[in-house]
Amino acid sequence: MTTWRIRDFHSADLDGILHLWESLKATNVEPVYALSEVLASCEKDYAVVAVQGEQVVGAAVGRAAHDQGWVVFLATLPEFRGRGIGTSLLAAVENRMAPHGLNKLSALMPESETRVEAFLSRGFQLKKNLRYFERKIPVARQELEPLGLLGGRVLARNLWENVAGMHNEKELLERRLVLPLAEADLADEYGVVPPRAVVLFGPPGTGKTTFAKAIASRLEWPFVEVFPSRLASDPKGLAGALRETFLEIAELEHAVVFIDEVEEIAAQRSGEPPSPLQGVTNELLKIIPAFREQPGRLLVCATNFIRALDTAFLRHGRFDYVIPIGLPDRLAREAMWQRFIPPAVVDDVDVELLVDRTEGFSPADIEYAARSASQRALEKAVYDDGGLASGGSLSVRDAIRKGPATQDYLDAIGETRTTVSKEVYAEFLEDIDSLGRV
Repeated sequence: MTTWRIRDFHSADLDGILHLWESLKATNVEPVYALSEVLASCEKDYAVVAVQGEQVVGAAVGRAAHDQGWVVFLATLPEFRGRGIGTSLLAAVENRMAPHGLNKLSALMPESETRVEAFLSRGFQLKKNLRYFERKIPVARQELEPLGLLGGRVLARNLWENVAGMHNEKELLERRLVLPLAEADLADEYGVVPPRAVVLFGPPGTGKTTFAKAIASRLEWPFVEVFPSRLASDPKGLAGALRETFLEIAELEHAVVFIDEVEEIAAQRSGEPPSPLQGVTNELLKIIPAFREQPGRLLVCATNFIRALDTAFLRHGRFDYVIPIGLPDRLAREAMWQRFIPPAVVDDVDVELLVDRTEGFSPADIEYAARSASQRALEKAVYDDGGLASGGSLSVRDAIRKGPATQDYLDAIGETRTTVSKEVYAEFLEDIDSLGRV
């Protein structure tokens, strides 16, 4: 006599679903769908349970989209297997999904799954030579609206790889920031507390903003840039608006929060009576400890003038690292030139000479010189070398095919004013010794 029965899922069955999930894990079977997905489908899609008395001994959960249905979870307690419960559960969940007008019902099961008979007896066919691909979307749907209101966005996944050169800086950021944040469980095993806040400092144009965005890209976390100048017009005042913004950021599961030119709101406090900005600095100093208590987020502050920052702002306990971002070395400059020179002409350009001539250039300086050389070469090809100005018929394609030459780049380099003076860079090197913390 059958001692179990099939019925629709009720909210009170959640503990039973969790128990079934844990029983699978105990037998080293890793379900394809995450527990959160299964529980969400129990409430919103189609779910049936097998019960004996009041105990949930099995469950099947389905999801339908267009004309395709999926079995996202099928489990029975070990002691109840072999009684036909799985087959009955599949039949029941299929009946619930039938009004959706399905043309196909599919299931993805772990390779170690042993309850194949339940599927075969319901007419499922085992498909060979298939591979299952999965990618987790970094931002949940319910986070899109609050992220948009904050002006945040999910950046392209290749920004980290697109940072040309700067190998030493990338390796340092990868080890100190990305590794413990991306592998939080592994970090915990080693007793490593993932960083919560860092300062990037260095001369203008050295790529601090680029690195902040690249870190967000590398982690696949939303990037939220906080603009104090925009918050200043808020009726609550800059301090109040700053506090409100960080409360809204706290609603996100993950985020890289970026404040550029942070010295504008965290400068040395002095003077009697206190300046209006001192209240903003005080507010920011209170915000950071609260921010640090929330996992899954990183505050990145950037400054060109680290000496201007309030001493309390940089102390241990607020920022995990104070990381210098300097001018590119020779290898970095070569990588940048290789990136900016068009592939069609790069073999004809003396890249080593360009690297020599751009010592002391920032990444922004090199990019400007490269773009300027390309623009000049294009104009010269079209208007000066038998092109439009000479009544010729040079096509745009022919002009592009010529491309810039070494001399075009040298001319552009010679007319580029470097962003960072020798005096400023000497001060930066002193700041590394006195204020850097890596």
